[in-house]
Amino acid sequence: MKTVFTILILLSGWVAGAQYESSAFKPGEWLKFRMHYGFLNASYATLHVKSDKIDDVPVYHVVGKGQTTGLASLFFKVDDTYESYFGKKDGRPYRFIRKINEGGYTKDIEINFDYKNDTAILNDKKNKKKYNFDLEDNIQDLLSAFYYLRDNYNPDDLVKGEAVELKMLYDDDGIFNFQLKYLGKEILKTKFGKVECYKFRPLVQSGRVFKEKESLSLWVSADDNKIPIRIQADLAVGAIKADLDGYNGLKHQFKIIMD
Repeated sequence: MKTVFTILILLSGWVAGAQYESSAFKPGEWLKFRMHYGFLNASYATLHVKSDKIDDVPVYHVVGKGQTTGLASLFFKVDDTYESYFGKKDGRPYRFIRKINEGGYTKDIEINFDYKNDTAILNDKKNKKKYNFDLEDNIQDLLSAFYYLRDNYNPDDLVKGEAVELKMLYDDDGIFNFQLKYLGKEILKTKFGKVECYKFRPLVQSGRVFKEKESLSLWVSADDNKIPIRIQADLAVGAIKADLDGYNGLKHQFKIIMD
């Protein structure tokens, strides 16, 4: 279950149509996901959108938290916090924080994006190291990518079998290309009722965590909110599933298909 919350966030990068300021979300939006590892109710993860400022720039401040619960915490304890500050007008990330403890594996990372000097400074606080990266066009951090994609891609432009691409700076490994292949529409049964969804397959690196390059599947609501409804992943050992378990403060009505 290592990187449980990382999996949720990485898979949540998504597709929408609009321009900033946001059409898909607003301050106050709160999403809760219940994650299963095999038969265990492994953990819960939440995403909360707030308003803030960085150097007098109005930004969204998103806080993501993930924790194991119940029996799962006896086998593998997770306590993760992710934060992102990104512009309300353009969606550009200004600061990203990743502070995790996953079964004793810890990280304490802060990335600051300096657009005047076209540089991102990554501060690895645990190992007392700093790294500089040249900024590239449309670069995002792990969390801001989720919200940027919700507001900057039009579902009408999606072509089945083709992938949406995005550059992302996540860790000291540097900038990488994130890809999300569109697989079409499906209707899912959820605790809230039936929900029409867009289905995607994020392309990830196989080996350490994931079983294969295309081991992940993501379903996103086909309404104006465009929120993750279900995530499934075949891991190197076992499989994990995450379902939307609660929500509040959505900007648009959550569409449920009535029988």
